[in-house]
Amino acid sequence: MICDLRFAICDLRACSPCARKSYIVNRKWLAWLGAVLLFAVLTSAAMAEQRFPPPEFESGHQLPVATTPAARAILLQYLDVAVLAACLGLASWLVYKRRSRKGLMALSLFSLLYFGFWKKGCVCAIGSLQNVSLALCDRGYAVPIGVVAFFVLPLVMALFAGRSFCAGVCPHGALQDLVLLKPIKVPLWLEQPLSVLPYIYLGAGVLFAATGSAFIICQYDPFVPIFRMSGRSLMVLSGAALLLLGVFVGRPYCRFLCPYGALLKLGATVAKWRVHVTPDYCTQCRLCEASCPFGAMREPQSSPVGAQALTKDRRRLAWMLALLPVLLASGAWLGHQFSAPASRMHPTVSLADQLVRAEGTAPNVGALSPDDLALERARQTPKEILTEAAGIRHKFSIGGWIFGAWVGLVIGAKLISLSVRRKRTDFEPDRGDCFACARCFEYCPNELVRRGLMPAAAPALSEAANPSLRGS
Repeated sequence: MICDLRFAICDLRACSPCARKSYIVNRKWLAWLGAVLLFAVLTSAAMAEQRFPPPEFESGHQLPVATTPAARAILLQYLDVAVLAACLGLASWLVYKRRSRKGLMALSLFSLLYFGFWKKGCVCAIGSLQNVSLALCDRGYAVPIGVVAFFVLPLVMALFAGRSFCAGVCPHGALQDLVLLKPIKVPLWLEQPLSVLPYIYLGAGVLFAATGSAFIICQYDPFVPIFRMSGRSLMVLSGAALLLLGVFVGRPYCRFLCPYGALLKLGATVAKWRVHVTPDYCTQCRLCEASCPFGAMREPQSSPVGAQALTKDRRRLAWMLALLPVLLASGAWLGHQFSAPASRMHPTVSLADQLVRAEGTAPNVGALSPDDLALERARQTPKEILTEAAGIRHKFSIGGWIFGAWVGLVIGAKLISLSVRRKRTDFEPDRGDCFACARCFEYCPNELVRRGLMPAAAPALSEAANPSLRGS
């Protein structure tokens, strides 16, 4: 049974001569202030479409919708990359050297203002993976060097320092942290299947980007309309809904949707450095477990010693390994079936389908809509349109097999990971699920002792909390 954290922290510091009110306990006014400011931003973003309605044309012309901000100078692109690299280095230093939650909060606020509202969410690391995917599959597309840097730098940092990008550099995460007021724990039976969604979204984003169909990760980004103070009503409402959910669930987009976060999670699992809650030994007070709003803390767990338990675990793991090829084959077949309807998202394929349906009909006359005008132009070169559409369908066919197999692999890997028992002696965050937010540092009694915020425990209490010290 875990006691209330506010009383626990006050009790730990009660005997300190420099006892003061805890920033952890008395920080809610900051969150409420952030929520009020965010509500004002959402309101202005939702109303932005109606302030200056587009003019109406009798010809049926539709005003094109701008999807990206104006092009920026090369020097400013280099400046963005330099700021990104500096923020990544500063975030890693704050997590692993300073172990400072306050410093990360200040960095997150800067990242939100700079990469979010000032850069208007573009170019972001989350969407950059689509540019890289298109460049790898289309030789005619040249990806800007700044976009490559935004894609590569956080991934390289994840291989050494875990998810430092998520800790204090990503504006999406910073925006969600502002509204987190009453975090609740997501049940494991719900969190485990939801954690597979980012990998599926990642595969779908790569498929549509590699075939040149659409950048769905950018089109359906729920927070970019908030950064730009304008956007489609549906996406503004989606962002507002996620932020409303984020009041109770820590970073719902980052945990259950973000495709780039899935890549960072893979890199963090093999990172050279990892987050350690306690600087000394773990007293297993469980304060760090209750302080983590992302469900990343893992309980101590010993390996089974009984032969019967070992046999049961090995049998379950063998079944999961045998199931993996079945999931790969089934997923690949389903992905191939999905490729035909998905290919219609490509404008050329859609135009070719219209051309086939309109075969034998009379040409349209009079005022033409953009779709009718495109169809009439396609009638002039039908063979070229149909040939190009056939090539795109072939790409989707191959990509569908790969995408389906990827989904099967993700599901199989999740089942295998749940079947493996890992040995842990202390409360420690999971390498991949930890956002390196440094919240747990503020709750660890040994960390507070190291900072001089509370006196060291008596030797008898230390031995009682950590039996391994006895006899040393």
